[in-house]
Amino acid sequence: MDTLTYFFLDILKFVIAGASVLFIGYSFIKPEIEKSVQSKLIDLKKATLETTLPLRLQAYERLVLFIERVNPSNMLVRVHVAGTTVREIQQFLISEIRTEYQHNITQQLYVSVQAWVVMNRIKEDTISLINNTASGLSPEASSVELSKVILTHLSGLEDNPYEAGIMLLKHDMQQFF
Repeated sequence: MDTLTYFFLDILKFVIAGASVLFIGYSFIKPEIEKSVQSKLIDLKKATLETTLPLRLQAYERLVLFIERVNPSNMLVRVHVAGTTVREIQQFLISEIRTEYQHNITQQLYVSVQAWVVMNRIKEDTISLINNTASGLSPEASSVELSKVILTHLSGLEDNPYEAGIMLLKHDMQQFF
C-alpha cells in the first residue's frame, strides 16, 4: 500500500475515534439537557399561570355578572321606567344587553370556548325572548305588560337558563383549583 492509503486510513481512524467520543459524550449529556429544558418549561408554565390565573378568574367573574345583569328577572326591575311603552322598553332592553355584551367581549380570551358559547347563547336567547314577547303585544301597550309576560314565561320554564349558565361557568372554573 502506498503512503496515501495509509494517510487516509489514519484519518479514518481519527474520524471514527472522534465520532465515537462525540456520540458517547452526547449520550451522557443528553439526559441532563432534557432535564434542564423540562425544568425551564415547568418554570415558564408556572410564571404564565401566575400571570393569567387572576385574569381568567376575573373573566369568569365578569361573565357571571353579565348573566345576572341580562337575566330579565333582574334587568326588568333595574331598568323599569313608569309610563314607557312596549316598543320603548323593548329597544332599551336590547340596547342594554348589547352594551353589556360589548363591554365583556374581550373576556373570551380568558374563558373556555364552551363558556363563551353559553354567554352568546344567553345573550341571543334573551334578545329573542324580548322580541318574541313584544311582537305578541301592542307596541303602545304598557311596559308592565311586557314585563309580566316575560316573567311568566321564565317562571314556567323547567330549568332556568340563567342559573344553568352560571352553574356551567362555576363548573368550568373548577379546573383552576
